[in-house]
Amino acid sequence: MTKKRTPIQYAFITLKGIAMGAADVVPGVSGGTIAFISGIYEELIGSINNIRPSLLKTLKNDGFKAFWQQVNGGFLAALFLGIFISLFSLATIVSWLLENEPVLLWSFFFGLVSASVFFVGKEIKKWNIATILALVFGAVLAFYITTLPPNENVNSLPFLFLSGALAVCAMILPGISGAFILVLLGSYKTILDAVHERDFKIVLTVGLGAIFGLLSFAKLLKWMFANYKNLTLALLTGFIVGSLNKIWPWKQVLETKTFGDKIITIKDTSVSPVNFDGDPQIMFAVLLAILGFSLIFIMEKAANKK
Repeated sequence: MTKKRTPIQYAFITLKGIAMGAADVVPGVSGGTIAFISGIYEELIGSINNIRPSLLKTLKNDGFKAFWQQVNGGFLAALFLGIFISLFSLATIVSWLLENEPVLLWSFFFGLVSASVFFVGKEIKKWNIATILALVFGAVLAFYITTLPPNENVNSLPFLFLSGALAVCAMILPGISGAFILVLLGSYKTILDAVHERDFKIVLTVGLGAIFGLLSFAKLLKWMFANYKNLTLALLTGFIVGSLNKIWPWKQVLETKTFGDKIITIKDTSVSPVNFDGDPQIMFAVLLAILGFSLIFIMEKAANKK
């Protein structure tokens, strides 16, 4: 059922969407992490899971109001409005910071994501061997993914369909970046070129894959939360822990590739600030990490405020 909300509450959901969109711009940071720490993750998964063919029957037999309530339309509209606002406005700022002030930007996100480990982890109500193993497995898997070399560029339509499905699944998983998955799969340049060249065949194929992946994965996640909530939370916490390697502020770049007008780091390694090739900006980096860390608790308080 759709929650009754005031206009102010919908405005806050839009702000959370803006934060999700800004996070998705940064390779290595997932909008799913922002959704989780802002208290809307399970509602988002449940709402996506409500999108099914039976909605057309509801629309035909019961009218638009029943259709809108069944799909939790107010929530999704407010959230995706924020995401689109962010992509068309904050994306430019975040991209500039990523290119010109990477240490400071990564420091902020490192603090934010580090705090989210505590936030998600404390939602686990019962710790046992199974939850510990799930956490370790998630951490090892996410860390391993961050170290994988990318594949060469791929143009096969079935593979691009799969790429769209996997990337969108990563986007709604806390800790794993969808854009980074596309780079690993070798689909990033193909999709980027297709968008620039208006190759609608490829864009449509990837889009259909994304829709398929989103609806299928949302159903799986909803089932996992309903039946194995503690294990699911432990696994997601592990994903976030393992992804911290990707967003460590001080990196030594080993290999890059140019995709159109974008330069993507293909291979890098984490180094200590004292071994960083450049100005480590330690004082500002620490302050921004503390700011990011603190914001999580501010967002948690706002999410729990009735």
